[in-house]
Amino acid sequence: MDLNEIVRTRGNTPDQLVGVLRDLQKTKSRNYLCDEDLEAVAEAMKLPESHVYSVATFYSLFSTKPRGKFVIMLCRDVPCHVNGAFDIRDALETLLQINMGETTRDGIFSLEYTSCLGHCELAPVIQIDDRIYGNLNKQKLEQIIADYRRR
Repeated sequence: MDLNEIVRTRGNTPDQLVGVLRDLQKTKSRNYLCDEDLEAVAEAMKLPESHVYSVATFYSLFSTKPRGKFVIMLCRDVPCHVNGAFDIRDALETLLQINMGETTRDGIFSLEYTSCLGHCELAPVIQIDDRIYGNLNKQKLEQIIADYRRR
């Protein structure tokens, strides 16, 4: 689906901007929105480029830099923090051999922090694509990563 189809489907009203950006980013192989994408969205939706850019850089679900095929978002808000989010971070960094904010050499995984994912009852929580994983431990992480490597 290209930008014109996305805008036609969602509509070009300002309240659809986040959805348009999200759908467009999903079409990109490196999981990010470049400057040309943001300019095209602004033009298609008849919005100021500065507004489109500010929205794209405000939300952690968007990126203006290339990322891996799968972006692992680790919640670091209070419930996840007190339930071991930083142990999960350490395990992910070891397992993937990268630090937070980096992408694996093979371009498969990126590791990022995010704010609350809204599943505090499952803390600590990660999100990969649109899927939430909770009540995490090292063994669960190893299985999750192995499953994604096979995709």
